[in-house]
Amino acid sequence: MSALRGWCPSAWRPMRAGDGLLLRLRPPLARLTRAQALLVAELATAYGNGAIDLTRRAALQLRGLDEAGWRAAVDRLVSAGLVDPDPAIEAVALTVAPDWGEGDDTHRVARALMARRAELPPLPAKFGIAVDAGDGSVLGDTPADLRVERGADGGLILRADGRATGAPLRRGREVEAIAALADWFVTTGGAVAGRMARHPAVLPAWASGCVAPLVRESESEQVTPRYGRLTGAELASLAAGVEALRVTPWRSLLMERDAARVPPPPSSSSRLSSKEHAGFGFRRTGRGDVPATPSRPNFQGGALSRECRGSGMSPDSPEAPPLHQASAGPPPLPSKGKVHVSGAAQARSRSPLASAPPDVHVDACVGAPACPRASVVTRALADRLAAAPLAGPIHVSGCAKGCARSAPAALTIVGRGGRYDLVRDGRADSPPVRRDLTAAALLAHLGAD
Repeated sequence: MSALRGWCPSAWRPMRAGDGLLLRLRPPLARLTRAQALLVAELATAYGNGAIDLTRRAALQLRGLDEAGWRAAVDRLVSAGLVDPDPAIEAVALTVAPDWGEGDDTHRVARALMARRAELPPLPAKFGIAVDAGDGSVLGDTPADLRVERGADGGLILRADGRATGAPLRRGREVEAIAALADWFVTTGGAVAGRMARHPAVLPAWASGCVAPLVRESESEQVTPRYGRLTGAELASLAAGVEALRVTPWRSLLMERDAARVPPPPSSSSRLSSKEHAGFGFRRTGRGDVPATPSRPNFQGGALSRECRGSGMSPDSPEAPPLHQASAGPPPLPSKGKVHVSGAAQARSRSPLASAPPDVHVDACVGAPACPRASVVTRALADRLAAAPLAGPIHVSGCAKGCARSAPAALTIVGRGGRYDLVRDGRADSPPVRRDLTAAALLAHLGAD
């Protein structure tokens, strides 16, 4: 076992955090069957502190494990087919457009790549591959270095991240092209840059195509825990009523139901109260329901059971000490709100936190004390900012690393030395316009006190 700080963790290489070891699980094809989801929920509770984080690469992070618990959890995940027994193969970060259908191009290419991951060269820890080969791209804002996408000409393309266009792919030869471009990245010194977008080398001629990717809206209904955090009990409750769960890179879950047994949407009388929702949002994406066909499962959100209380989400959650000013907590959450997710624009969702405008979007990492790199509380502060009349998106980061969001935000608050820096229209590593603020001073400056 190699438990490292600052490492990009995997199932086989957990990272030591402030609350114990962090085990990152990447479900194959971004899908958990009901039995697998119930297993993950059990492991999070039995061996960890019960907290599960959803990540921007469609992974689940189990928190608070000790070394013995990590070993036991990995053994059971391998037995369940959720972790590859070869750590090098498991380390390949593959993100799949979550609304794939049986036999479509996303499913076909992703399965072929999973079967041949051993052909890829050793890559930097954060290097990722996205298979986004539906009718158009939905993963444009998701971190990845190599992207298989639908081109404007209708065929598939391979696009290096940071480039606007990609090269056409021959059907059935996609894995060869991915491996060849990965080899080029390594042999031209890409490991020094770490990421494709930062690599200064000129692409080989065969990979320098001029086909732009198509962009589409993701048409599905998602269950969205606040800040991507849920508990093992909540995951078990969600899994109990579905055939499978799809893990999205938008820190949400698609609920896959058998088309023959899909219940009607819950009526207003059957919906849970705002207290019972307690930190979960429902967001509809796209223009409507995706028709259920033999190759495309039915994705549907649904009311949460009474066990789904969003614990760990509130300002008094165990991962975040209270701010100097007490917070009344989030106001009532509407049962559903719309969001349009595309590859060209940051996802916008109805905030499950506050009376802010419907399009406000708030990202926050786990912060102190759960993350050893963070020096400040994050999510309690994010709750306060979301409840204020501020224009989003808003990003609260415990340090300049900016794990919760890589794109610029209208307001970015960054922890440094136990206080907060304020960045406008930038990222966590951008120069701040105000430095060294207490939480109270920051809230007062923004008119959020």
